[in-house]
Amino acid sequence: MTVKVLIIEDNPVARSFLCRVVRESFSDAMEITEVGDLENARRQVAKLAGTSPDAGFKLILVDLELPDGNGMEFLTELSGSPALKIVTTLYSDDDHLFPALQCGADGYLLKEDRFEVLVEELQRIVRGQPPLSPAIARRLLSHFRPSSSGDSGTMPLNSGFGALSSSHAPFSNSRSVALDPPPEWERLTPRESEVLTYLSKGFTIKEIANLMGIKWFTVNDHIKSIYKKLNVSSRAEAAVLASKQGLV
Repeated sequence: MTVKVLIIEDNPVARSFLCRVVRESFSDAMEITEVGDLENARRQVAKLAGTSPDAGFKLILVDLELPDGNGMEFLTELSGSPALKIVTTLYSDDDHLFPALQCGADGYLLKEDRFEVLVEELQRIVRGQPPLSPAIARRLLSHFRPSSSGDSGTMPLNSGFGALSSSHAPFSNSRSVALDPPPEWERLTPRESEVLTYLSKGFTIKEIANLMGIKWFTVNDHIKSIYKKLNVSSRAEAAVLASKQGLV
C-alpha cells in the first residue's frame, strides 16, 4: 500500500529538498503531496477526510511560518489525526519548540541540518523514536534534566511518539505505575495486544511491522492507541503493565 505524505512548505527549494529527504528515508512506496500554504493543506486533508483511515495521510511535515498563518494552528487542527506530524523549521528556540510540541507535533527537525542528518532523524520513526534534530534533542535534554534543587522530572526522548504528545504528561521518576491495570486495558483490541507484546520485548516498530505483516505506520497508530488507552507515555510504562498481565 502506498503511504501518503503531505509536505507544507512555502519555499519551493526547501519543499523539493524535503521531498528528497522523505523519499530517501523510507523504503515504502510514497505518494507525496506538496503545498505552499495552510489553505491548500486544509483542502488536501479535507479531501481524504471521508475516506477510510488507511487512505489518509500517514506523515505530515509542516513549516511553522506560512504565508497565510502559523503552522501551529494546523497542528492543533490535526490533534485528532493519527498521522505523524513533524515540524520542519529554521527556528530552534524555546518559543517555537515547546509550543509546537504542546500543539501535537510528534517530532521537530531543523531544515538547516545536512541532508544525511535529516534522513537519519526521520528514519528514527521506524525504530520507535521521535525524530529530533540533534540541536533540538540537546535543548530538550537541558530543559528537562534534573535541576540542582532535586527535581527529578525528566522527559523520555527515545520512548516513541506518545512521549511528545500534548495529551501525556512527561514521565517523572517519582511517578509509580499503578499496581492494578487500568480499566481501559480490557478495551485493547487483539491487534493492539499483539503490538504491546512485541513492544514490551524490545522489538522496533519496523521489526513489529515485519512480524505482523503490516506497515510500520500502522504499528505506530496501534502504539498511539495503546498509550492513550492505558494512560501511559512511554514504552517502559507500557511494558510494566504488559508484564503484570503476563504478556511478556
